[in-house]
Amino acid sequence: MSTIGRIHSFESCGTVDGPGIRFIVFLQGCLMRCKYCHNRDTWDLNDGREITVTEIMKEAVTYRHYMNSTGGGITASGGEAMLQPEFVRDFFRAAKAEGIHTCLDTNGHIRKHTKIIDEILDSTDLVMLDLKQLNDEIHQDLVGVSNRRTLDFARYLHKRAQKTWIRYVVVPGYTDDEDSAHRLGAFIKDMDNIEKVEMLPYHQLGEHKWETLGYEYELKEVGVPAKETMEKLKTILEGYGHKVVY
Repeated sequence: MSTIGRIHSFESCGTVDGPGIRFIVFLQGCLMRCKYCHNRDTWDLNDGREITVTEIMKEAVTYRHYMNSTGGGITASGGEAMLQPEFVRDFFRAAKAEGIHTCLDTNGHIRKHTKIIDEILDSTDLVMLDLKQLNDEIHQDLVGVSNRRTLDFARYLHKRAQKTWIRYVVVPGYTDDEDSAHRLGAFIKDMDNIEKVEMLPYHQLGEHKWETLGYEYELKEVGVPAKETMEKLKTILEGYGHKVVY
């Protein structure tokens, strides 16, 4: 019987969640409570719709030409994909059997490291890991949980020599200061499995989802970070030896 997962949606020709053109599956459920989340409607583990690996692969392979010709593939995103490990493992195994590149987009908040985590990573070509803030006090205010599990996962990816991109959202007042950039740079300095750091400027595109669901959007008064700020943080992070893009 094909493994069943619960998804929010999928995007057939995505271009921002990994290399090339990608078939992106947004899985339902997340344990983090990011104040800037633009997918607020993915938090509830019981929402979304059920789908089997067989069904989602039948859809994904129809885009194989576009994916393979651009160095793309499939991406499991969310919500948080690792909350449904059996589905992600079997989805990635099915994709690899079809010669399709696999990318895991995760916040790394792994509650328990079990055998299935390694089984997923064994079928993962690229991990995109969100490192939201290295200062745990600020992290807990911004995200609602400690960064301890995410940092442990980052260290484990390095130990495995797992190809990784780091994603860092620049949120004015929370992650746009020099100290935060230096903390991130120092943490990843010796991680030679990291291909690059993607700095993502904060935006308010998800605000309407919060309001539609009846929740207050706390960062309503926060603007987009200035280009000068992005350049300053880029220079700091590059000083620690990694390629940085935004």
